[in-house]
Amino acid sequence: MLYRTNKKNEVVLPALEQAAGSYQPERNREKNTGGIMAMKTLDCSGLKCPQPILKVVAFIPNMEEGDILEVVADCPSFPTDIQAWCNRTGKTLMFCMDDGTGKNSAQIQF
Repeated sequence: MLYRTNKKNEVVLPALEQAAGSYQPERNREKNTGGIMAMKTLDCSGLKCPQPILKVVAFIPNMEEGDILEVVADCPSFPTDIQAWCNRTGKTLMFCMDDGTGKNSAQIQF
């Protein structure tokens, strides 16, 4: 699924679809052109440190500049690990939050 940016270069997300649980990410690689970026999802549920970060690193070839990767992980150290990785690599951590069930969701802009 492609997303566009508004005049402030903010990502326009399908918030209602995402909140309703009907959100299905695009699985195919699409070119990033003209302010449109791709949103990819990586499910790291069940993996423990350092596996979620290693999965993110392995996923990098699928990303282009401006793309957003959403990572879901239930590893307790994931929020700290992803923040440290983003700081080290210069990627933008848009947010990392716990959904209340022990799963963390983070969005990283490449």
